[in-house]
Amino acid sequence: MQRHTITANGLSHHVLDMGEGPAAIFCHGFPAIASSWRGQMEAVAAAGWRALAPDMRGYGGTDKPEAADAYMPFHTIADMVAILDHFGIDQAVIVGHDFGSTIAWNAAAFRPDRFRAVFGMSVAYRAHGGPLFLDRLREAGAHDFYMFHQMAPGAEDRWADAAVTFPGMLYWSSGKAPEGEDWDPFRPARSFLRPAPGPLDWVPEGYVEEAVAAFSAGGFRGPLNYYHAIELFYAIANGAFAGVKVRQPSYFLIGARDGLNQLRRLNFEELTESAPGLRGFSELEGVGHWPQFEAAGTVNRTLVDFLRGLEG
Repeated sequence: MQRHTITANGLSHHVLDMGEGPAAIFCHGFPAIASSWRGQMEAVAAAGWRALAPDMRGYGGTDKPEAADAYMPFHTIADMVAILDHFGIDQAVIVGHDFGSTIAWNAAAFRPDRFRAVFGMSVAYRAHGGPLFLDRLREAGAHDFYMFHQMAPGAEDRWADAAVTFPGMLYWSSGKAPEGEDWDPFRPARSFLRPAPGPLDWVPEGYVEEAVAAFSAGGFRGPLNYYHAIELFYAIANGAFAGVKVRQPSYFLIGARDGLNQLRRLNFEELTESAPGLRGFSELEGVGHWPQFEAAGTVNRTLVDFLRGLEG
């Protein structure tokens, strides 16, 4: 594993780099850092690919702009393009999880010349247009939906003690938490801001400590700005990019116990309405929001098989 500090799109980025061959670039979500992808990068590199994983803007060793509108996918996609440019890479497969999945799908939709395929986890793509899902939730009276709390004043303070909040978030949003006590995005009493009851032996060794150190140093303002940027982004994208589909080869994977399923349960046919190039859809039983940790072997095999299918 090589670590680079590069300047791209006007920011300093910390980027992990492993392997040689055609490129795959990995985008993490909230709250994570680049090394959350280590297991997948190792699998991809062993299969003859080059894996790049940046700390996304606002995280880890990458710059952290103050303004919320600096975290719209327009800017994070520009980061990914600039990182590819820095390394002299014309095209890459883009892989994403959580907010990183939103970035990955939209990168494929907006820049098919640079992103030839997409592998999304936990958050699917829906073609732009129509009412914003947050507005629909407000109209339905779902004011306790977790994203509203993430955007509310004081959210940064609630997350501030990373040694408690980060492992707690991993545990309660995973499939390891007991059913009925696990994260429910509509019930604040079952938020992911609860202390974990014990060590997370299913998370790669050293990752929790590395991430806690990163968030203790860098704070949560940048990461929470991804939530603040949602409505700004969709206000533009729903007009300018209405109906744009992801036509490249794609794959979507989600844990069957991911709390996000309560927002929208998906099936292959519905997914292909917005991503007609979809080659597969997996819902992993017993797995929550962190399939790259909870079911690393399955995720790695699925991802490598998808990449190999692009080579034919």
